Amino acid sequence: MARSTTIGGYLVTRLEQMGLRHIFGVPGDYVLSFYDQLEAGKLEVVGTCSEIGAGYAADAYARVNGLGAVCVTYCVGGLNVLNAIAGACAEKSPVIVISGAPGLGERTHSPLLHHCVRDFDTQQQIYKHVTVAAVELNDPETAPALIDDAITACVWNKRPVYLELPRDMATRRCEAPGPLRIPKPGSESEPLAEAVREASNMLRSARRPVILAGVEMHRFGLQKSLVELVERTGFPVAATLLGKSVISERHGQYLGVYEGAIGRENVRREVERADCVLILGAFMTDINLGIHTARLEATQTIYAHSRRVSIKHHHYDDVFLGDFVAALISSPVGRKHPKPPPEVEPKPFRSRKGKEITVRRFFARMDDYLKDNTIVVCDVGDCLFAAADLTIHRSTEFLCPAYYTSMGFAIPAAVGSQIRKRRLRPIVFVGDGAFQMTGHELSTVAKYGLNPIIFVLNNKGYTTERFIHEGPYNDIHNWAYHRWPEILNTGWGCEVRTEGELEEALVTAEANSKSFSIVNVHLDPMDCSAALLRLGKRLGKKVH
Repeated sequence: MARSTTIGGYLVTRLEQMGLRHIFGVPGDYVLSFYDQLEAGKLEVVGTCSEIGAGYAADAYARVNGLGAVCVTYCVGGLNVLNAIAGACAEKSPVIVISGAPGLGERTHSPLLHHCVRDFDTQQQIYKHVTVAAVELNDPETAPALIDDAITACVWNKRPVYLELPRDMATRRCEAPGPLRIPKPGSESEPLAEAVREASNMLRSARRPVILAGVEMHRFGLQKSLVELVERTGFPVAATLLGKSVISERHGQYLGVYEGAIGRENVRREVERADCVLILGAFMTDINLGIHTARLEATQTIYAHSRRVSIKHHHYDDVFLGDFVAALISSPVGRKHPKPPPEVEPKPFRSRKGKEITVRRFFARMDDYLKDNTIVVCDVGDCLFAAADLTIHRSTEFLCPAYYTSMGFAIPAAVGSQIRKRRLRPIVFVGDGAFQMTGHELSTVAKYGLNPIIFVLNNKGYTTERFIHEGPYNDIHNWAYHRWPEILNTGWGCEVRTEGELEEALVTAEANSKSFSIVNVHLDPMDCSAALLRLGKRLGKKVH
C-alpha cells in the first residue's frame, strides 16, 4: 500500500523541506487543526498581534532568508494580511500565504457562515490579483500537486502564492510527499547568446560604463555574482533605493544610491554622464527614479530583469537575469581601471551637547553607529529618504518598502529579520505616524526576546505629506513612545531632544542586548532631509 499523509501534513513537510524554520500568523477557528499540525512539526509558529503584522514579518523574513510563510484564518485574517502581501507582490518577496476556510461539508448546510464576505471563493478571487498562484486545497487527489506547483511558482517568480485550506481538508489523507524537486528555469539559448553578444560589444566600446543594480539582484541571490562582475570589469556601481545594500557600500567601486535629482549630486552625475548604463534587476519606478527626474537614455542602456533583456530598443524574452549575469561575467566586456569619483572624506561626527537634534545630524551620527552585525529596517517617510546615504557594511542588510511604500512595515519587519538570524541586530527607523499603525508588534518583539534598537522620528505628524501638501490632517496625536517598556514589562526607552542626549541613548541602547530599546527622538515638525524637500516639491505639483 502506498505511503500516505494528510493534506496539512503534506504542506508542513514541504515547508520544512524548503528550509523554513518559522511561520508567522494569528490563529482562528477555521485554521486551528492546521495549527496543531504545524505545532507537531519542526516549524516554530510565531504568533503576532495582528495579521498584517504577521504579513510584514513574513515579508522581511523572506527578504533575509529567501522564503517566508504566514498562516491566518478565513477573510477576517486573510483580508487583514492582504495589504502586506500586496507589498510583497509589488516588491518581489516570496511569501507563502496559508489561509483556513470553512469546511466543504458545512457549506451546504450553513451558507451564511461567520467570516464570509460574499461567496466562499471571494478571498481566493481577491488573492489571484496579488499572487502568482492562488489555489484551494479541496481534493486529496489534487492537493499535493497544487502545493508543489504553488511553491515552485513562488520560488521561480519571487512573488507570493496563496493556499486556501478548508478546515475539514487539513486531516484528509493524501499521498505522502517524496523528495522535493524544484526544477531551475533556464533561458532560451539563442536569445541569451545574442543578448550577451550585443551587451558585451556595447560595454567594450563604452568609455564611461556604469552598473546600476536593483532589488532583483537581492531576490534572486545574485549579490556574489554582482561583486564578481564589478571586480572583473572595474566598472563603478550604483544601487537603486529599493536595491540598497545589494553590494557592500564599503566596496571601492560603489558610488551610492541613484535617485535621479532627488539623490546625491555626485552619484547622479556619474550615472547620467555614463555612455553605457548596465541596469541589473532594477524596478524603474517613480520613487526609484526620483519622481521621473532620472535621465537615462534608452539608446545608452542595457536593462536586464527577471526574464527579459532590453538593449537600446531590442528586446530578448525568456532570458533569465541570473543566466545573463553569469554569461556576461565570462564574456569579453573589457576591463576598466576602477576609478570611483573623488569624494571628500567625511569628518568624524562630533556631538554638540546642547544643540537640538535634526534629521540630518541624526543620520550623520547613525552612519557611524552601524556595525557589521546590524541590519537596517526602514519604514516609509523621511526616515527612508534620509537613510539612503547610510553606509551599509554587508549585502542585503537594508530592508524597506521603497516601491509599494506602505507605512507600518518596520516594527513587524524587525521581528521577521531577526527571528532566525539572532546575530543580526535590527536598527529600526520609523516615523511616529508609521509606528502608530503597527507599533503594537513590540509585544511580539518582547515575547520572542528580540533586541532591536528602535528610533521613532517624532515630529507629531505625517512628514512626507506635509511637504507634498500641508493641512491639519497631517497632524497626529503625540504618544509617549519611550514608555512602551512600561506597558510590556520589558525593554528600555528614553527621550532625545539634543545631540548630547542622543549620545547617551546610543551607549545605553547598545549595552541593552537582552531586550529591545526604543528612543523617542523629538524633531521639529518641519525639519526634514534634503531629499524629502526635493521630493515634496515634485509631488506637490501633482496634487494641485
